[in-house]
Amino acid sequence: MKLLLKGGKVIDPANNINKIADVLIENGKITDIRENLSIDDGKTIDVTDKIVVPGLIDMHTHMREPGQEAKEDFVSGSRAAAAGGYTTIASMPNTKPVVDSSIIIKGLKQRAATDAIVNIEIIGALTKGQKGMELAEIGDMSQAGAVAFSDDGHYVQNSKVLLNGLDYLHPFDKIIISHAEETSLVEDGVMNEGKKSAMLGLNGRPTVAEDIAVMRDILLAEYADAPIHIAHISTRHAIELVRQAKQRGIKVSAEVTPHHLTMTEDMVDITDSCTKVNPPLRTTEDTDAAVTGLLDGTIDAIVTDHSPHAEEEKDKEYQYAPSGFPGLETALGVLLTDLYHTGKITLPLLIEKMTAGPAKLFKLNKGTLSKNSTADITVIDTQKEWTVDNTKFYTRGTHSPFVGRKLKGKAIMTIVSGRIIMQNGIIID
Repeated sequence: MKLLLKGGKVIDPANNINKIADVLIENGKITDIRENLSIDDGKTIDVTDKIVVPGLIDMHTHMREPGQEAKEDFVSGSRAAAAGGYTTIASMPNTKPVVDSSIIIKGLKQRAATDAIVNIEIIGALTKGQKGMELAEIGDMSQAGAVAFSDDGHYVQNSKVLLNGLDYLHPFDKIIISHAEETSLVEDGVMNEGKKSAMLGLNGRPTVAEDIAVMRDILLAEYADAPIHIAHISTRHAIELVRQAKQRGIKVSAEVTPHHLTMTEDMVDITDSCTKVNPPLRTTEDTDAAVTGLLDGTIDAIVTDHSPHAEEEKDKEYQYAPSGFPGLETALGVLLTDLYHTGKITLPLLIEKMTAGPAKLFKLNKGTLSKNSTADITVIDTQKEWTVDNTKFYTRGTHSPFVGRKLKGKAIMTIVSGRIIMQNGIIID
């Protein structure tokens, strides 16, 4: 089976490609990228004035399997990913039960292979039950196919446990993802601590909680000479700490979400729990620092932290509602609208942080349009204007702060292993 994408602008940061070209796909592989290609058989699709990029990668999502399928599962979550232009995603382990054994890893990988329409990687828990007291079966889980390890949603308070994890994972060449937020400083806080939280009468989560945790993690990574990855970084001081650590040669990396790049605490509305996230929305100074971190390489990847919840869970008073909202179907549109079209970031750099960057961090054979590579491809219309409508979401989560917002830019085609699985917003089963 041949598929020819004709006349698009090809952006492949992994190979430093940024030009008008045709992309030829044969038997699920990319076989040629150059101008004036044609085929006698197969299918040709005109993508003139569109952008052709490696399939988007999101290494921080909550697919809710096992045990929380009412919120999301591999079927609904993978369709949401495809609708948003993602071809590879990674599922976090804070589920019920927690993903802390090799048998669960194997079972989830098998379910993903049969139920999902995109590639799903599985992240294992660092500690048993994510309780932070004892390392989980990280060696067995590595061999079973876990792509990384994290107690996401929980800070590993015990420094010795984290150090043991860093040491133990050396021969497995796997990365630890840290939810860096000093527990004793956040307690029951529900938004960024500051004037806005005081005005609303809500308990705050101070930025120093993240800063202290990031500094601790950096020092342990330096001591162990092992890699640490900071999840959903959100404060300007934490970003600066990562910047300085990288300059000293410490093996630290970081990711950021679209909402921590484009939204601030000023958007918090006590009557709408959509803006309740963890870590919380910060200040303009923090979002500006996050953009700068992308530009200078301090921040390596953009993730969605896709966190769908059941309607009855999220529809509660702000302080009682769970944190998070679905992001797979809105991330690209928000980033193009608020960062690319405003001139804050170039398109090649944005694509790099959503493809080659995460692929390199997590050692995935993805994020490239190299010849003979698997044809995971996203086609983007940067000029397409659309309004976020949660009644059209493929995810089971409906509470999003972007509902009703007009965006400019959208994935119009998602291709996995050479097969079109989404076209013009419609999933093709």
